[in-house]
Parts: sequence; structure tokens; C-alpha cells
Amino acid sequence: MASVDVVIPCYRYGSVLPIAVRSVLDQPDVDVRVLVIDDCSGDGSADVARRLSEQDSRVTVREHKQNKGHIATYNEGLLEWASADYCALLSADDALTPGALRRATRLMDAHPEVGFVYGRPLHWDGSDPLPPARTEDKGWTVYKGQSWLRRRFALGDGCITSPEVVVRTSVQQRLGGYDPELRHTGDIEMWMRFALHHDVGYLRGVDQAYYRVHGQNMSAAYYASVVADLRQRLAAYTAVTTRADNPMADKTELDRQVRRVLSRDALRRAGRAYDKGRADVDPVDELVDFARESYGDIENLPEWHTLQLRKRLGARRSRALSPLVLTAPARRVRHHMRVLKWQREGI
Repeated sequence: MASVDVVIPCYRYGSVLPIAVRSVLDQPDVDVRVLVIDDCSGDGSADVARRLSEQDSRVTVREHKQNKGHIATYNEGLLEWASADYCALLSADDALTPGALRRATRLMDAHPEVGFVYGRPLHWDGSDPLPPARTEDKGWTVYKGQSWLRRRFALGDGCITSPEVVVRTSVQQRLGGYDPELRHTGDIEMWMRFALHHDVGYLRGVDQAYYRVHGQNMSAAYYASVVADLRQRLAAYTAVTTRADNPMADKTELDRQVRRVLSRDALRRAGRAYDKGRADVDPVDELVDFARESYGDIENLPEWHTLQLRKRLGARRSRALSPLVLTAPARRVRHHMRVLKWQREGI
């Protein structure tokens, strides 16, 4: 039977912590342990964690006397405590779906070359009971790590939320944890770092975790700043291409590719500000500055020209015309990209 250690960092989430812990303890056909790390919540969350530990010997609790922040807390559990075959990080306000760990460990038991496994997250508003999840085994796909990594650079965005991932503990501890310099995209960088050296498993057609969506998500305030989001995403990709242990011969081209993708994203966001009548509110100039700093040759990008058209039309006419004219080229491009994706992935 495969063993899995699950780290649950908790900061003032004592009210929902029992759901997360129970979702791990109820996993069938795996030997599980849980470490709850209370990061000096000071609101009674640690008391909840201790009660859970008293009720089940598989639950261990650590309490920080001072707040260490989320990155240090994650790494404490994954790098210092975890010792099972596999490990996972689960936020205190999320939960695993039934059978998630069995499905993930079965794949990695069958494929020792796989460094981590993920599936789909099921977004959840926190209501009780938990919504039904897709749990019937539909098989899996094993991607060559560097092929999977190239897809991340081609799209310029991560495809993983986080609670749906299970990692081989030896890989986690050999290649390291979350980068403290990447407070908001450390997970993206870490998955890509693992993919440099190991294959990636994907569980098809199943929901692996419940991801709670609410106004207090740690990233909610951060992602209100789209420029900061783009800068952190670029920093994650740059961290991968500049690694001394990156064996990819085309890493310079990958760097230029993702810079182009993110610059186009920034210019699209700037254009949408005109479509929505928010050009005087949204950070249009900062988005353009980011695009120029990242890629340089933005005058040759199609999004640059549509942005200039919007500026000439003005916010009022851009907003009126965008559904008919300005978004049509973008729709055709997105459709073409989706077709290419389906062809490459065979779905």
C-alpha cells in the first residue's frame, strides 16, 4: 500500500480545517499521515488542530510561535517532515475528492519516471455538503517532462491550481520546494522545475480536489493587480530558463516565446480596458510598459495595432464596436489555438 504524507498549512482557517483533514483521512487504499502547521493564527485555529490530532493518531500538529509566512510553512512540511512515498500540500480551506490519492499513487507506482501527478480541481463555494465530484477512473496520460514544460511556455500560464497535485517525495526533497522569491507563482515554477527532470502524469476526466473560491483566497487581492500578476508569471518562467541544471538546448528560444506570449496578454488586457470603458481606471500604461520591457518589439504584435485602433476610436466608440469588430480577430486566433491543442493532445 502506497504511503502519502499531506501537509496542511493553516492560518486562521480553523473553522474549515476539519473538512480538509477529514478528506485526507478518509482516502481509501493508501497509508496517510497529516501534518497541520498552524502559522501563529492566534484565533483558536491551533485548538481545532489539536482536537483533530487527539481524535486520530495520524494527525500531527505543529504550532509556530511567530508567523513565518506561507512559503516557509509549505517548505517546512514538504522538505523537513514528509517521509512517505508521496506527498501533497493541501490548503486548510480546500479538500481532496474521494479516491484522489489512490488514483494518483497508482499512476506513479506504475510509472517510476513520473515526478508528480495532477488532475482537475473542482471549484467550490464552501457550501455544505460538498458538490458531487467525478471520481470514476478514466485512465491517465504520461507526458514527457520537457514536452509538458514546452507547453507551459507556449501558453504562458500554469494549468494547475495546486491542491490536485501529488508529488514523489524523493523528487520533492531532491529538487527543492517553493522559491521564497516567488511568493505568488512559486507553485508554477516548482512544477516546471520538476518537469525538467521527470515526466508528468495527468489523470483524465476526474476531479482530484475541491478548490474553495471565496473573497478571502490568499491570491484574490494579489490578482487584482494584473501587472503584478504578469511580472510574477514572467519571473517564474525566467527562474526556469536561467537554472544551471536546465538541460534544454532551446531554453533561450523558450524565454523569448514566453515573453512574447505574456506581452501579447498585457496588450490584450490594455485593449479590453477600452472595450469595457475602463481605460481611465485600469493600468493601461503600466501594461504597455510591461509588454515593452518583456519583449521589446511590441509594434509588430497584432495586439499592439488593435490597441492603437482602440485609442484612436476612444473609449466610448471602442466599447460600442468591440463585440462586432475588434474582438473578431482574437476569436479566430483563440479558435485556431484550441484546434492545435486538441490535435497535439489527442483530445
